Amino acid sequence: MKRIAAIITEYRPRSHADVIVTKFLKGFPTDEGLIPPQVEIASMYVDQFADNDLSRRYAAEHNVPIYGSIPAALTLGGDKLAVDGVLLIGEHGDYAWNEKEQHLYPRKYFLEQICGVMATSGRAVPVYNDKHLSYNWHDARWMYDRMAGLGAPLMAGSSLPLGWRSPWLEHALDTPIQAALAIGYSGLDIYGFHALETLQCMLERRKGGETGVASVLCLEGDAVWEAAEAGRWDRRLAEAACAPIERKPAGSMEEHCPNPALFLVDYRDGTQGGVLMLNGYVETLAYAANVDGMITGTEFYLQDGDPHSHFSYLSLNIQEMFLSGVPTYPVERTLLTTGVLEAALDSRYRGHVPVATPHLDIAYTSYDSIPWRPRGLRPTGACLNPFP
Repeated sequence: MKRIAAIITEYRPRSHADVIVTKFLKGFPTDEGLIPPQVEIASMYVDQFADNDLSRRYAAEHNVPIYGSIPAALTLGGDKLAVDGVLLIGEHGDYAWNEKEQHLYPRKYFLEQICGVMATSGRAVPVYNDKHLSYNWHDARWMYDRMAGLGAPLMAGSSLPLGWRSPWLEHALDTPIQAALAIGYSGLDIYGFHALETLQCMLERRKGGETGVASVLCLEGDAVWEAAEAGRWDRRLAEAACAPIERKPAGSMEEHCPNPALFLVDYRDGTQGGVLMLNGYVETLAYAANVDGMITGTEFYLQDGDPHSHFSYLSLNIQEMFLSGVPTYPVERTLLTTGVLEAALDSRYRGHVPVATPHLDIAYTSYDSIPWRPRGLRPTGACLNPFP
């Protein structure tokens, strides 16, 4: 079996390390049942050990050594790269925040060391980077370019594109989308990325493919609703996206969400995109699009609670890359959403002004199909936690 190094900031219950690495150790709960892994976790590096740390327990159970450095985990204590792939889980842990309310996770610092070991060993292996590449564009672009320069396959992003959708909605490639909106909730940094990736994994399938983003604007509070009244975004998209959501209170968005936030994303080809964060009204993510005057919406449905089986589908696609050496969807999606999120938070920090993004001239084409996807509209009983 191919050997995988897990490079982790923190490994505690319900952390991203738990909902990803644990599945690579124990199996992937899916609608079809528990799927055993086809690769093995050969080593771990854990940057911070929480009071409720899981890494030591699972490492002992599965005979996985925990090394004191990233190079040691990649070389298995030797002097050359000795693994066939890397899980970089740089999410959670006690790290600083900056003045723009961005959590400064050391993903670029971790990847620098991973790439250093690959470069000095003369061998490149696939790497999965959890969530967005970095909190700043310079580092994100460096990560993308460095991996490309080494010829190392790179995947990144969150589980949102691999969750259930209710009702099912998947744009055919080259769909003529005029405008689209994603619904989100929680913090603008941590969940703003999830909402942006929900938007991007759908919009990248539009006619002509992805061409990049020209500018981004963040609005908050009453300015969000005033912008809708002024025609700057289509309130019908928000209504259509929220309509399939079962768990939401009666009444309007305004009644339950006193401080909404909106990212207005102007694409280079003229497509209008947006993310509407509705804290207090929803606790899920959703999407709607206007295609030739027809507006349709869907909830991006995730399993609430253990074992978080939407991460199984993400993990199975990561495993597919480890086995084949080919990413199952484009990392450019994550590169672009990383840049859009930074621009949105810059807009907010500067006083809610538009931010031009000439650097986000990222063109790519969505893949026609992804190997591992949920088949239903909701997780089945087979997705229940097999690891009490």
